[in-house]
Amino acid sequence: MAHSPAHHAHHPHHGPENPAQGKLRRLAFQATLHCMTGCAIGEIAGLVIGTALGLGMWQTVALAVTLAFLTGFAMTMVPLLRSGMAFGTALGIAFAADFVSVSIMEIVDNAVMMLVPGAMSAGLASPLFWGTMVAALAIAFVAAYPVNLWLIARGKGHAVVHAHHHH
Repeated sequence: MAHSPAHHAHHPHHGPENPAQGKLRRLAFQATLHCMTGCAIGEIAGLVIGTALGLGMWQTVALAVTLAFLTGFAMTMVPLLRSGMAFGTALGIAFAADFVSVSIMEIVDNAVMMLVPGAMSAGLASPLFWGTMVAALAIAFVAAYPVNLWLIARGKGHAVVHAHHHH
């Protein structure tokens, strides 16, 4: 039985994808990858610094989360600042674009790191530490992608940044 175009709009897994849906999915994937990159840089730096300084688990996590937000926002802000945008405006756009996604990633990846026995205390030379970190970031990506897709479809999240890249 043939399905109407309206049916395909409600069930995109049947038949070919609408080009707009494909573009939206690619944009959400790119936004999530961008977010994960910023999170990973800050997260890993925080865990490395915290471990090297002998900080406790919660102090290390706090440092890692702080640095993840800073690097995530910075990655969004730098191109905006280079285009001549005022710092306050760029910060507002970065916050609007990244806060929800970075928050989800940080909650998920830190939860995974803390839930895997011995991962946080394994040390920087340990395959357990790095293997768990890679798994934690991958799981965080999977958790953040549908939220980014939902936000971008509504003109929120990274859609806010992309509106400024084209002007």
